[in-house]
Amino acid sequence: MATVRTERITFDSEGTELVGALRIPEADAAGARPAVAFTGPFTGVKDQVVGTYAELLAQAGLVTLAFDHRGFGESGGPRGHEDGQGKLADLRAAVGVLAGRPEADPDRIGVVGVCLGGGYAVRAAAADPRVKAVAGIAGAYNSPARIVQAMGVDAYRSALGGFLDRYDEYLPAVAPGGAEAAMAGDEPYEYYGTARSASPDWRNEVTRGSLHSLMTFDALGAADLLAATPLLVVHGKSDAYCSPEQAREFYERKPGAKEILWLDTDRHIDLYDVEPHVTRAARATADFLFRGLGSAGPDAPG
Repeated sequence: MATVRTERITFDSEGTELVGALRIPEADAAGARPAVAFTGPFTGVKDQVVGTYAELLAQAGLVTLAFDHRGFGESGGPRGHEDGQGKLADLRAAVGVLAGRPEADPDRIGVVGVCLGGGYAVRAAAADPRVKAVAGIAGAYNSPARIVQAMGVDAYRSALGGFLDRYDEYLPAVAPGGAEAAMAGDEPYEYYGTARSASPDWRNEVTRGSLHSLMTFDALGAADLLAATPLLVVHGKSDAYCSPEQAREFYERKPGAKEILWLDTDRHIDLYDVEPHVTRAARATADFLFRGLGSAGPDAPG
């Protein structure tokens, strides 16, 4: 397990300043290492879920970059607004940062997404040939077409219209007792509404326009574009928030090199901070990235 040095960095994404934590393994003089950029859950910030995985993968020997997307945490941009295309631009900028660091090999860069970030990760990898491998952990492989199938086109369009009418209005990200929230239900509140996710940079608010972004973002369609990019899907067998069926559909639809690992989770947030699930997911992801990025890595986490 490598000793890790963490460096706070800032970088630009389309004129917006982003803040990140760059983790650099210091175990030996291995030269430029494989590197990975992280993107995480809806409303999440760099010292929550992605920070946990970034630390474990850095201990395994990868250079890692966890950062706050525009609008969240310490980064700039309109507060609490989910901007799907903006997040993809942020990931392109993050890959560029890694490609320019002497500790990272520009020809061995991957992207890892957790929860909603799983969808952004595969979409980013599909459009950026600098990304040589991609992994989703408890990923949300959203599809507007599937949403329409589930709720009907009239209800779908009515929901979109409601979000547009109140686009800049805020609502809580999570709330207890069935109260209105962007992430409704007790399970999201058990993570974000308690000390489990404690961060000075996280805010319990998000725009209603963010929900329009979520319902119109197509991650599933990226599968067909990833034939040249190795894929790992790590998913819980039980997940009420990011569909295991859609994870399997994405995996089966994706051509070329791919791997899938099913974990015996009880809930979606088990892959945020519950052992042994997190260590198993991190170990599998590190092993996959070292293989997919063409490097023999040191011991995986745990």
